[in-house]
Order: sequence, then structure tokens, then C-alpha cells
Amino acid sequence: MAYSLGPSKLVSSEISRRPDESGINHMWRYAMETIVSRTLSVHKEHEVLLKLEAAGLCDDLAQKVIDSKENALAQKVIRLIANGGFEPSTSQKRAREIMGKNFFGVEEAIKHFGVNPSKQQSAYLAEVPFSKAVLEACKNTHVLVAVFPLSILDIRGKVDRRIFSSHEDSWYNNQAFAKEKGEIGWQLVRKTPVENSTNKTWNGQQTLLSKDDETPKAQVAVYTIIGHFLATGERLFENIYVRCSDFDSDVPHVIVGHFDAEGLNVNYNWDDSRHDNLGVASARKS
Repeated sequence: MAYSLGPSKLVSSEISRRPDESGINHMWRYAMETIVSRTLSVHKEHEVLLKLEAAGLCDDLAQKVIDSKENALAQKVIRLIANGGFEPSTSQKRAREIMGKNFFGVEEAIKHFGVNPSKQQSAYLAEVPFSKAVLEACKNTHVLVAVFPLSILDIRGKVDRRIFSSHEDSWYNNQAFAKEKGEIGWQLVRKTPVENSTNKTWNGQQTLLSKDDETPKAQVAVYTIIGHFLATGERLFENIYVRCSDFDSDVPHVIVGHFDAEGLNVNYNWDDSRHDNLGVASARKS
């Protein structure tokens, strides 16, 4: 909502003391640009202030915000509002610090997937179930992901159409694995196929997994690939497919990958086939 003030309300004592007409014109332009560039109307600002005062904002607290170095307190409040009131736990903060860009937490899920965590979900995700040693060992090879119950079809419906290679005509639209919402929890997903897992059958690939690893479901793989891309711009499995653990009587194991400019592909491949562009996905057991 745009608004304007008459010239008399813009002429401060500082301006009136300056006879230089060019200086007055400069200040006038600055004042007008400031008003035009504002995003809140006076009415909206008044409403916000009333809400803050009702919540306990007083002169002393307001002054602390004003005096905050580099506007840190105000920025923290804005982040809190943007995150729907979510505040990361100590465990989550530690994990983010270790994982760096390879971290897709609750805040990222709120921002990029539009989730609205319940109190129960927030409480469940408060503790990251991986030790500091495990996170340190995996910080460059894995993505730590706060997975919410969103199916592949849910995720596809929330993002730009170009991020997936197919939509209304997708073969998997009526497949159970694509509708499965999965479980809420933390997943530590490898960013690349398991080493030396190409040109092997499904059974051959499974022998390469350590006792601490498992092959994730397609829902987890897609959630991780798309979430990481939205948060960082990095495309995982850009030139390769990886097998996931999903299968049923009609479809062999689901594969995902070849996430190039034409979008992420979700497909399937027979378990006894071998290809040089088909590996296997893995995630750490929690």
C-alpha cells in the first residue's frame, strides 16, 4: 500500500537550516525514495507495534533492538517469524556448524517445502541422532536432512515444474512408492553412489554396503536431492542413476538421478541388469 506525505512534513530542522537549494533538493529526493521503497504502510506498522506492545515490548526492550550491533536482534526476530516460531535446538545448531552447506534442516524445509512443523514434529527432530564423530566423518560426503512426511508427488507439486523431468504423464503417478509420505526423522544421505557400485546387479551392490549403511527409499532420495538443490544450487547425481530400496510386484527397484537441466528423473531398472551409469544410493543408519 503506497502512501505519501506533504512537503511540510518532510522539511526537518536540519533541512531548514541549510539555505543551499541543491542540498534541500538532495534531502527531499532521499526522503521521498525512502518512503516509496518501504514495504509496510503506516497502518500496518501501527498494527505490528500494538501486537509487540501487547506481548511485552517496552521502551527499554525497544531501545535494545535499536542499539543492537548490526541490527542483530531485529534480524533474529525476523528469522523467527519467517520460521513460524521455530527455534533450532543445541543439537541442531551443532550439526549445522559441522555439516555446513550439506545441511537441510527444519528451517530449510519450512522455506523450500512450505512445511509447518507441529509441536510433536519439532520435538522429535530436536535431537540429531548422529554423533559428532559420525557427522565430522560425513560432512563432505553426505547431506544431513530433516525429512518431513512428504511424498514424491507432494514434493513435485511444491516446486518449479522444471525441477522434475515429467509430470502429468509420469509412469509413477499411480505407483504406491510415489504416494508414500515416509516417516519424519533425520537422514544422513550420501551425495554420490556407493563407491564401485556401477556395472553391478542389485545383489552385487548390496554387498558393498557397510554394516552402518543402508539403501534409502526413493522418497528420502528425492527429498534430499531436491531439497539440497533448492538450498544450495548443487545438483546431486547429475549424470548418473542410483537404485533405491522401493519395489513391488509390478516394478523392480526404483532408480532416481540424471538430475540435469531437464529435471530429475524417476525410473526403474531390473535387478539383474548392469550399467555403467547406474549405482546404488546409501544412507547412514541412525
